[in-house]
Amino acid sequence: MPTPARRRPTVKDVAEQAGVAPMTVSYAFNHPARVAEATRTRILEAAARLGYRPDSTARALRSGRAKQLGVVVGEHLSYLFDNPQAAQFLAGITDVCVSEDLGVVLIPTRGDATDVDRVLTAAVDGYVLWTTVADDPVLAAVASSGRPAAIQGGPAHPGLVCIGPDDRAAAAAVAAATPLAEATPVIISFPLDRRRTSGILRGHDLPVDLMDPQAVPFPVTGARLAGYRDALTEAGHDWGDVRIAVVERNQRVLGEDAAAALLRTLEGSGPVVVLAMSDELALGAHSAMDRTQRQAGLTGWDGTREATTSGIWSIAASLREQGRACARAALSRDIEGHQVPWSVVAPEFLHPDTTAS
Repeated sequence: MPTPARRRPTVKDVAEQAGVAPMTVSYAFNHPARVAEATRTRILEAAARLGYRPDSTARALRSGRAKQLGVVVGEHLSYLFDNPQAAQFLAGITDVCVSEDLGVVLIPTRGDATDVDRVLTAAVDGYVLWTTVADDPVLAAVASSGRPAAIQGGPAHPGLVCIGPDDRAAAAAVAAATPLAEATPVIISFPLDRRRTSGILRGHDLPVDLMDPQAVPFPVTGARLAGYRDALTEAGHDWGDVRIAVVERNQRVLGEDAAAALLRTLEGSGPVVVLAMSDELALGAHSAMDRTQRQAGLTGWDGTREATTSGIWSIAASLREQGRACARAALSRDIEGHQVPWSVVAPEFLHPDTTAS
Protein backbone atom coordinates (compact mmCIF):
# COMPACT_ATOMS: atom_id res chain seq x y z
CA MET A 1 0.00 0.00 0.00
CA PRO A 2 1.53 3.35 -0.99
CA THR A 3 2.64 5.70 1.78
CA PRO A 4 0.38 8.79 2.00
CA ALA A 5 2.08 11.99 0.85
CA ARG A 6 3.28 14.08 3.76
CA ARG A 7 1.41 17.37 4.19
CA ARG A 8 3.58 20.37 3.42
CA PRO A 9 4.08 22.53 6.56
CA THR A 10 2.54 26.00 6.43
CA VAL A 11 3.19 29.41 7.94
CA LYS A 12 0.54 28.65 10.58
CA ASP A 13 2.40 25.48 11.58
CA VAL A 14 5.63 27.41 12.04
CA ALA A 15 3.83 30.16 13.98
CA GLU A 16 2.30 27.62 16.36
CA GLN A 17 5.63 25.87 16.86
CA ALA A 18 7.47 29.17 17.52
CA GLY A 19 4.69 30.69 19.60
CA VAL A 20 4.20 33.76 17.39
CA ALA A 21 1.59 35.14 15.01
CA PRO A 22 1.61 33.96 11.35
CA MET A 23 2.36 37.54 10.23
CA THR A 24 5.52 37.50 12.34
CA VAL A 25 6.67 34.36 10.49
CA SER A 26 6.05 36.11 7.19
CA TYR A 27 8.07 39.12 8.33
CA ALA A 28 10.90 36.85 9.52
CA PHE A 29 11.39 35.52 5.99
CA ASN A 30 10.44 38.52 3.86
CA HIS A 31 11.24 41.56 6.04
CA PRO A 32 13.71 40.35 8.69
CA ALA A 33 14.52 43.88 9.86
CA ARG A 34 10.99 44.08 11.33
CA VAL A 35 11.55 41.12 13.66
CA ALA A 36 13.72 41.00 16.77
CA GLU A 37 16.80 38.83 16.24
CA ALA A 38 15.90 36.40 19.04
CA THR A 39 12.36 35.99 17.69
CA ARG A 40 13.61 35.44 14.14
CA THR A 41 16.08 32.82 15.36
CA ARG A 42 13.25 30.97 17.15
CA ILE A 43 11.12 31.09 13.99
CA LEU A 44 13.94 29.81 11.76
CA GLU A 45 14.64 26.95 14.17
CA ALA A 46 10.95 26.00 14.19
CA ALA A 47 10.85 26.13 10.39
CA ALA A 48 13.92 23.89 10.18
CA ARG A 49 12.38 21.31 12.52
CA LEU A 50 9.18 21.22 10.46
CA GLY A 51 10.98 21.26 7.10
CA TYR A 52 9.22 24.48 6.11
CA ARG A 53 10.47 26.59 3.22
CA PRO A 54 8.76 29.72 1.84
CA ASP A 55 6.85 29.27 -1.41
CA SER A 56 9.06 31.04 -3.95
CA THR A 57 6.15 31.55 -6.36
CA ALA A 58 3.99 33.15 -3.69
CA ARG A 59 6.90 35.29 -2.55
CA ALA A 60 7.46 36.49 -6.11
CA LEU A 61 3.78 37.40 -6.44
CA ARG A 62 3.88 39.37 -3.19
CA SER A 63 7.13 41.18 -3.91
CA GLY A 64 6.67 41.62 -7.65
CA ARG A 65 10.14 40.13 -8.19
CA ALA A 66 11.04 36.64 -9.37
CA LYS A 67 14.78 37.14 -8.80
CA GLN A 68 15.43 35.49 -12.14
CA LEU A 69 16.65 36.75 -15.51
CA GLY A 70 15.22 35.25 -18.70
CA VAL A 71 17.53 34.47 -21.64
CA VAL A 72 15.51 34.12 -24.86
CA VAL A 73 17.29 31.86 -27.35
CA GLY A 74 16.29 31.43 -30.99
CA GLU A 75 18.83 28.63 -31.49
CA HIS A 76 18.69 25.10 -30.09
CA LEU A 77 19.42 25.43 -26.37
CA SER A 78 22.44 23.15 -26.78
CA TYR A 79 24.00 25.84 -29.02
CA LEU A 80 24.64 27.96 -25.93
CA PHE A 81 26.93 25.23 -24.61
CA ASP A 82 28.31 23.72 -27.84
CA ASN A 83 29.38 26.96 -29.50
CA PRO A 84 32.40 28.49 -27.71
CA GLN A 85 31.35 32.10 -28.26
CA ALA A 86 27.69 31.51 -27.34
CA ALA A 87 28.99 29.89 -24.14
CA GLN A 88 31.05 33.02 -23.45
CA PHE A 89 27.95 35.19 -23.91
CA LEU A 90 25.99 33.05 -21.45
CA ALA A 91 28.92 33.14 -19.04
CA GLY A 92 28.84 36.94 -19.10
CA ILE A 93 25.14 36.89 -18.21
CA THR A 94 25.76 34.51 -15.33
CA ASP A 95 28.63 36.68 -14.06
CA VAL A 96 26.09 39.44 -13.40
CA CYS A 97 23.43 37.08 -12.07
CA VAL A 98 25.85 35.59 -9.53
CA SER A 99 26.82 39.04 -8.28
CA GLU A 100 23.15 40.07 -8.05
CA ASP A 101 22.01 36.78 -6.44
CA LEU A 102 19.73 35.93 -9.37
CA GLY A 103 18.81 32.76 -11.19
CA VAL A 104 18.84 32.29 -14.97
CA VAL A 105 15.90 30.93 -16.97
CA LEU A 106 16.67 29.73 -20.52
CA ILE A 107 13.64 30.29 -22.77
CA PRO A 108 13.78 28.66 -26.22
CA THR A 109 11.81 29.98 -29.18
CA ARG A 110 10.86 27.90 -32.19
CA GLY A 111 9.53 30.47 -34.62
CA ASP A 112 5.90 29.45 -34.13
CA ALA A 113 2.74 30.80 -32.48
CA THR A 114 3.67 29.47 -29.04
CA ASP A 115 6.78 31.64 -28.68
CA VAL A 116 5.13 34.76 -27.27
CA ASP A 117 3.20 32.91 -24.55
CA ARG A 118 6.28 30.90 -23.59
CA VAL A 119 8.36 34.03 -23.19
CA LEU A 120 5.78 36.19 -21.41
CA THR A 121 4.67 33.53 -18.90
CA ALA A 122 8.22 32.94 -17.67
CA ALA A 123 8.68 34.10 -14.06
CA VAL A 124 11.51 36.55 -14.72
CA ASP A 125 12.33 40.17 -13.86
CA GLY A 126 13.85 41.03 -17.23
CA TYR A 127 15.01 39.55 -20.51
CA VAL A 128 18.19 39.13 -22.52
CA LEU A 129 17.52 38.20 -26.14
CA TRP A 130 20.00 36.48 -28.45
CA THR A 131 20.09 38.01 -31.93
CA THR A 132 16.90 37.29 -33.87
CA VAL A 133 15.04 38.43 -36.98
CA ALA A 134 13.45 41.85 -37.40
CA ASP A 135 9.89 40.52 -37.72
CA ASP A 136 10.05 38.25 -34.67
CA PRO A 137 6.79 38.87 -32.71
CA VAL A 138 8.67 38.17 -29.47
CA LEU A 139 10.39 41.56 -29.82
CA ALA A 140 7.16 43.56 -29.61
CA ALA A 141 5.77 41.28 -26.89
CA VAL A 142 8.82 41.69 -24.67
CA ALA A 143 8.97 45.46 -25.30
CA SER A 144 5.35 45.84 -24.16
CA SER A 145 5.68 43.48 -21.18
CA GLY A 146 6.74 46.22 -18.77
CA ARG A 147 9.92 44.30 -17.94
CA PRO A 148 13.34 45.67 -18.97
CA ALA A 149 15.05 43.86 -21.83
CA ALA A 150 18.24 43.94 -23.88
CA ILE A 151 19.09 42.31 -27.20
CA GLN A 152 22.55 41.33 -28.36
CA GLY A 153 23.38 42.44 -31.87
CA GLY A 154 19.88 43.59 -32.78
CA PRO A 155 17.54 44.08 -34.43
CA ALA A 156 16.90 47.45 -32.84
CA HIS A 157 13.37 47.74 -31.49
CA PRO A 158 11.61 50.47 -29.49
CA GLY A 159 11.70 49.59 -25.81
CA LEU A 160 14.69 47.23 -26.10
CA VAL A 161 18.30 48.09 -25.30
CA CYS A 162 20.49 47.03 -28.24
CA ILE A 163 24.09 46.08 -27.46
CA GLY A 164 26.79 45.04 -29.93
CA PRO A 165 29.70 46.19 -32.09
CA ASP A 166 29.52 48.19 -35.32
CA ASP A 167 29.39 45.07 -37.47
CA ARG A 168 29.55 46.89 -40.78
CA ALA A 169 32.66 48.90 -39.94
CA ALA A 170 34.37 45.88 -38.36
CA ALA A 171 33.62 43.63 -41.34
CA ALA A 172 35.03 46.22 -43.74
CA ALA A 173 38.16 46.59 -41.62
CA VAL A 174 38.96 42.89 -41.31
CA ALA A 175 38.37 42.32 -45.02
CA ALA A 176 40.61 45.26 -45.93
CA ALA A 177 43.41 43.77 -43.81
CA THR A 178 43.78 40.88 -46.29
CA PRO A 179 45.35 41.04 -49.80
CA LEU A 180 41.98 41.59 -51.49
CA ALA A 181 43.38 43.22 -54.63
CA GLU A 182 45.52 40.16 -55.48
CA ALA A 183 42.99 37.42 -54.77
CA THR A 184 39.51 36.15 -55.58
CA PRO A 185 37.18 36.92 -52.65
CA VAL A 186 34.46 34.55 -51.44
CA ILE A 187 32.19 34.85 -48.40
CA ILE A 188 30.80 32.32 -45.91
CA SER A 189 27.68 33.92 -44.47
CA PHE A 190 25.28 33.41 -41.61
CA PRO A 191 21.60 32.83 -42.58
CA LEU A 192 19.77 35.51 -44.51
CA ASP A 193 16.19 34.50 -43.61
CA ARG A 194 14.15 32.89 -40.85
CA ARG A 195 14.01 29.60 -42.78
CA ARG A 196 17.82 29.47 -42.66
CA THR A 197 18.04 28.68 -46.34
CA SER A 198 21.52 27.52 -47.35
CA GLY A 199 23.24 27.58 -50.73
CA ILE A 200 25.63 29.53 -52.92
CA LEU A 201 24.61 32.98 -54.19
CA ARG A 202 26.24 35.86 -56.02
CA GLY A 203 26.31 39.45 -54.86
CA HIS A 204 23.73 40.40 -57.48
CA ASP A 205 21.28 37.92 -55.88
CA LEU A 206 21.22 39.97 -52.67
CA PRO A 207 19.12 43.06 -51.88
CA VAL A 208 20.68 46.41 -52.72
CA ASP A 209 20.08 47.70 -49.19
CA LEU A 210 21.62 45.03 -46.98
CA MET A 211 20.92 47.11 -43.86
CA ASP A 212 17.16 47.08 -44.48
CA PRO A 213 15.59 44.63 -42.00
CA GLN A 214 12.78 43.98 -44.44
CA ALA A 215 15.34 42.79 -46.99
CA VAL A 216 17.77 40.97 -44.67
CA PRO A 217 15.91 40.24 -41.40
CA PHE A 218 19.03 39.04 -39.53
CA PRO A 219 20.73 42.37 -38.75
CA VAL A 220 24.16 40.89 -37.99
CA THR A 221 24.21 39.10 -41.35
CA GLY A 222 23.12 42.21 -43.27
CA ALA A 223 25.62 44.51 -41.56
CA ARG A 224 28.57 42.18 -42.06
CA LEU A 225 27.71 41.61 -45.72
CA ALA A 226 27.46 45.38 -46.18
CA GLY A 227 30.91 45.78 -44.61
CA TYR A 228 32.44 43.11 -46.84
CA ARG A 229 30.85 44.80 -49.86
CA ASP A 230 32.35 48.14 -48.82
CA ALA A 231 35.85 46.65 -48.66
CA LEU A 232 35.54 44.58 -51.84
CA THR A 233 34.22 47.52 -53.86
CA GLU A 234 37.04 49.69 -52.55
CA ALA A 235 39.54 47.02 -53.66
CA GLY A 236 38.10 47.07 -57.19
CA HIS A 237 36.01 43.88 -57.16
CA ASP A 238 32.62 43.56 -58.84
CA TRP A 239 30.25 42.89 -55.92
CA GLY A 240 27.64 41.40 -58.20
CA ASP A 241 30.03 38.60 -59.17
CA VAL A 242 31.23 37.71 -55.64
CA ARG A 243 30.31 34.17 -54.55
CA ILE A 244 28.60 33.83 -51.15
CA ALA A 245 27.97 30.50 -49.40
CA VAL A 246 25.11 30.82 -46.88
CA VAL A 247 25.18 28.25 -44.08
CA GLU A 248 22.33 27.17 -41.85
CA ARG A 249 24.21 27.44 -38.55
CA ASN A 250 27.49 28.62 -37.09
CA GLN A 251 29.28 25.26 -37.09
CA ARG A 252 32.83 24.42 -38.10
CA VAL A 253 31.84 21.46 -40.25
CA LEU A 254 29.46 23.71 -42.23
CA GLY A 255 32.30 26.18 -42.79
CA GLU A 256 34.43 23.39 -44.18
CA ASP A 257 31.65 22.19 -46.50
CA ALA A 258 30.92 25.75 -47.64
CA ALA A 259 34.56 26.48 -48.44
CA ALA A 260 34.85 23.25 -50.42
CA ALA A 261 31.71 24.10 -52.38
CA LEU A 262 32.98 27.63 -53.11
CA LEU A 263 36.32 26.32 -54.35
CA ARG A 264 34.54 24.04 -56.80
CA THR A 265 32.89 27.10 -58.37
CA LEU A 266 36.20 28.89 -58.96
CA GLU A 267 38.29 28.51 -62.05
CA GLY A 268 42.07 28.21 -61.90
CA SER A 269 44.29 27.85 -58.86
CA GLY A 270 45.02 31.48 -57.99
CA PRO A 271 44.94 32.87 -54.45
CA VAL A 272 41.61 33.19 -52.65
CA VAL A 273 40.43 35.28 -49.71
CA VAL A 274 37.67 33.66 -47.64
CA LEU A 275 35.64 36.13 -45.57
CA ALA A 276 33.84 34.08 -42.91
CA MET A 277 31.40 35.51 -40.37
CA SER A 278 32.86 33.60 -37.40
CA ASP A 279 36.08 31.94 -36.31
CA GLU A 280 34.29 28.59 -36.25
CA LEU A 281 33.35 28.94 -39.93
CA ALA A 282 36.84 30.24 -40.78
CA LEU A 283 38.51 27.28 -39.03
CA GLY A 284 36.30 24.94 -41.04
CA ALA A 285 37.35 26.77 -44.22
CA HIS A 286 40.98 26.47 -43.10
CA SER A 287 40.60 22.68 -43.02
CA ALA A 288 39.15 22.69 -46.54
CA MET A 289 42.02 24.81 -47.83
CA ASP A 290 44.60 22.52 -46.23
CA ARG A 291 42.95 19.48 -47.75
CA THR A 292 43.00 20.97 -51.26
CA GLN A 293 46.38 22.70 -50.76
CA ARG A 294 44.82 25.95 -51.96
CA GLN A 295 46.52 29.26 -51.16
CA ALA A 296 44.05 31.43 -49.25
CA GLY A 297 43.74 34.32 -46.88
CA LEU A 298 41.10 33.83 -44.19
CA THR A 299 39.06 36.10 -41.94
CA GLY A 300 36.81 35.17 -39.05
CA TRP A 301 35.08 36.84 -36.13
CA ASP A 302 35.52 36.46 -32.35
CA GLY A 303 39.28 36.89 -31.96
CA THR A 304 39.94 33.38 -30.66
CA ARG A 305 43.48 32.16 -30.12
CA GLU A 306 42.82 29.05 -32.20
CA ALA A 307 41.92 31.23 -35.17
CA THR A 308 44.82 33.65 -34.93
CA THR A 309 47.36 30.85 -34.47
CA SER A 310 45.90 29.23 -37.61
CA GLY A 311 46.70 32.30 -39.70
CA ILE A 312 43.19 33.80 -39.62
CA TRP A 313 42.48 37.52 -39.37
CA SER A 314 39.66 38.10 -36.90
CA ILE A 315 37.52 40.62 -35.04
CA ALA A 316 37.72 40.77 -31.26
CA ALA A 317 34.50 42.03 -29.64
CA SER A 318 34.16 40.18 -26.35
CA LEU A 319 30.90 38.25 -26.23
CA ARG A 320 31.41 37.69 -22.52
CA GLU A 321 31.43 41.44 -21.99
CA GLN A 322 28.39 41.76 -24.26
CA GLY A 323 26.63 39.18 -22.06
CA ARG A 324 27.47 41.23 -18.97
CA ALA A 325 26.28 44.44 -20.60
CA CYS A 326 23.01 42.83 -21.71
CA ALA A 327 22.37 41.41 -18.24
CA ARG A 328 23.05 44.77 -16.57
CA ALA A 329 20.70 46.47 -19.03
CA ALA A 330 18.00 43.85 -18.42
CA LEU A 331 18.14 44.61 -14.69
CA SER A 332 17.83 48.38 -15.07
CA ARG A 333 15.63 50.72 -17.05
CA ASP A 334 18.29 53.43 -17.03
CA ILE A 335 21.03 51.89 -19.21
CA GLU A 336 21.05 52.99 -22.84
CA GLY A 337 22.18 50.69 -25.61
CA HIS A 338 25.70 51.09 -26.86
CA GLN A 339 28.21 49.77 -29.35
CA VAL A 340 30.86 47.60 -27.74
CA PRO A 341 34.55 48.06 -28.60
CA TRP A 342 36.03 45.93 -31.36
CA SER A 343 39.44 45.48 -32.94
CA VAL A 344 41.01 43.68 -35.88
CA VAL A 345 43.29 40.91 -34.65
CA ALA A 346 46.16 39.89 -36.92
CA PRO A 347 47.40 36.29 -37.18
CA GLU A 348 50.05 35.68 -34.54
CA PHE A 349 52.85 35.20 -37.05
CA LEU A 350 52.42 38.81 -38.20
CA HIS A 351 54.02 41.77 -36.46
CA PRO A 352 51.80 43.30 -33.70
CA ASP A 353 51.83 46.63 -35.50
CA THR A 354 49.52 45.13 -38.14
CA THR A 355 46.65 45.05 -35.62
CA ALA A 356 44.15 47.91 -36.08
CA SER A 357 40.89 49.07 -34.55
